[in-house]
Amino acid sequence: MPGWVAIEAILRAGSAAIDELHRRLAERGHPDARPAHGYAFQAIGADGTTASELGQRLGVTKQAAGQMVDELARLGYVTRGPDPSDGRRRLITLTPRGIDCLRASADIFDELLAEWRARAGDVDAAIAALDALAALYGGRLRPIW
Repeated sequence: MPGWVAIEAILRAGSAAIDELHRRLAERGHPDARPAHGYAFQAIGADGTTASELGQRLGVTKQAAGQMVDELARLGYVTRGPDPSDGRRRLITLTPRGIDCLRASADIFDELLAEWRARAGDVDAAIAALDALAALYGGRLRPIW
């Protein structure tokens, strides 16, 4: 098998999984969720964060993070408010809608993994191999805006 065929299969599998995740998220009340939103939700976390910190965690500028926050606030996934520990900072936190989307995503990922295991056999070995390959090149997932 030529290398490009193997790489293409890996990329198609990843793309198909993300597409299916978002199809199912739409069914569960989140039709406006995009792949980049999930990265932002993870970076915001349970305690919230500032736009600067969000940008650092996502590997984007503060301005790009601010634009993402504007979009997420418009969609009802986050709020901005004063930081209780420092009134000069604006804290970005997930709303109940944002938390629901994050939980639904986790549930769907579990469903997808179960489906893969039922369909493709030893998926855990494949996951371990792919993880090792990603580590070979310092693989870090970053959002594609």
